[in-house]
Amino acid sequence: MFGIDFSELMVCLVVALVVLGPERMPEAVRTTSLWIGRLKRSLRETKEEIERQVGLDDIRRQLHTEDMMRTLDSMHDEIESALNYEKMGSKSLPQPSATASTPVTIEHEATTTVLANTTTSLAAVNTDAKI
Repeated sequence: MFGIDFSELMVCLVVALVVLGPERMPEAVRTTSLWIGRLKRSLRETKEEIERQVGLDDIRRQLHTEDMMRTLDSMHDEIESALNYEKMGSKSLPQPSATASTPVTIEHEATTTVLANTTTSLAAVNTDAKI
């Protein structure tokens, strides 16, 4: 973390043992570890407070939602072009976009509902196309 090698750490421990003595050494190690724990906890709490004030979680959620909507839009466009191909009886197949090959993970109930509604409406369009 600070660039201290094992040999340098051993020298520090030997110096501390000589200066403090074997009686006070365990108490000094315990006190030092408590202060380090408090410092880490304080830094973590400060970081979380700053993230909360900046609204970093909201920004992450919004970016994820926008990415999901772009993926759903591209899937919708590809399905429409495939249905148009079927209706037209064209000889050339539509080319899939690059986003179609990326896996989609759904982590929120709202995107699950949107995906279910899109699938239902596309199934209805597909039945109409075959009639």
